[in-house]
Amino acid sequence: MFVDQVKIYTKGGDGGNGMVAFRREKYVPKGGPAGGDGGHGANVVFEVDEGLRTLMDFRYQRHFKAPRGEHGMSKNQHGRNAEDMIVKVPPGTVVKDDDTGETIADLLEHGQRAVITKGGRGGRGNTRFATPANPAPELSEKGEPGQERYIVMELKLLADVGLVGFPSVGKSTLLSVVSAAKPKIASYHFTTIVPNLGMVETGDGRTFVMADLPGLIEGAHEGVGLGHQFLRHIERTRVIVHVIDMSGMEGRDPYDDYVTINEELKQYNLRLTERPQIIVANKMDMPEAEENLKTFKERLDDEYPVFPISAFTQQGLKELLFAVADKLETTAEFPLQVEEEETGIHRVMYKHEEEEKEFEITRDPDGVFVVSGAKIERLFKMTDFTREDSTRRFARQLRSYGVDEALRERGAENGDTIRLMKYEFEFVD
Repeated sequence: MFVDQVKIYTKGGDGGNGMVAFRREKYVPKGGPAGGDGGHGANVVFEVDEGLRTLMDFRYQRHFKAPRGEHGMSKNQHGRNAEDMIVKVPPGTVVKDDDTGETIADLLEHGQRAVITKGGRGGRGNTRFATPANPAPELSEKGEPGQERYIVMELKLLADVGLVGFPSVGKSTLLSVVSAAKPKIASYHFTTIVPNLGMVETGDGRTFVMADLPGLIEGAHEGVGLGHQFLRHIERTRVIVHVIDMSGMEGRDPYDDYVTINEELKQYNLRLTERPQIIVANKMDMPEAEENLKTFKERLDDEYPVFPISAFTQQGLKELLFAVADKLETTAEFPLQVEEEETGIHRVMYKHEEEEKEFEITRDPDGVFVVSGAKIERLFKMTDFTREDSTRRFARQLRSYGVDEALRERGAENGDTIRLMKYEFEFVD
């Protein structure tokens, strides 16, 4: 089975906890704090493996959680950093954030790596918090939680040439006679249900990769038929070979087929219209094909070259392959995304400009004040509430962020309940 799109969950490793410890050697008076820092959590890293061809493995394992860092120890011993979690992916994998749609990585070459979710930093031990005013703090941090998110992985085949066209126009037959690929060939529509790749070699020693994609029909960009599942594979191709059944034996007009398929490519991604296109008039060994080709050329407005061939009798294939190879030599690769050009304008942030909010205060129907925000929640998770010094530090940090003042402005009074994540506190004014 060919799998080219999956949704999985990834989580970076949590940082190790810092430790509260003190030196207790016999002949070391006033030894002081000796708690070590926790180690950093592991990142989830995707690495390209050219031996993989599909995303099948991710159908059976959809959760990837990297290991956490080692906790800090006494005698100022720091915890060990966790080793990154390496996940193998096939070349041509595009990784996107499921929530925002942002492209995280486009992985093409063998051995290429990308950090998908970052691990958390290790918590600091009490040695880090020693000051002249507090030389023996009973204060430490828990490890920072690792980043977590759902991602969508799309596999876009690394083919130089993509064969497009209606079902049963002869794309699979063409691929089978110009390469060693063995696609399924039969006299019914949608014989090809997965993309097929073949290495093509011309008579002068040049080679390129050709992809036979499932047939497209009208409305494919909206999900009609099978072709919409594989339109993404055309995005990487540098040259589009448009195969048309010139015999008209299916009862369709060849020129209407040509217009319909081009419109589907345009509706799916406007940038596909930038690809150079070569038109292949197939099944020229059939009756009425010559007359249909003459009519087709008269109605054709585009300046694309037209090559009459017969994949069945192998007529005209040599000229077609030379033309494709020549076009590839003069066509650069097309990036999947348009990179924004540098405008040379630098924006200065002044102090009076409003920055991104660090927290938000809402109120539930039961009257409880709810404090939320990524920075506040991360701070909460890194606080060890079993120690009074850590609890006081957390309260001071909330006050410095302006949480106390914001609660008062929302009407919070002494004794009101404050909820942060799943925990509740009492507001003390």
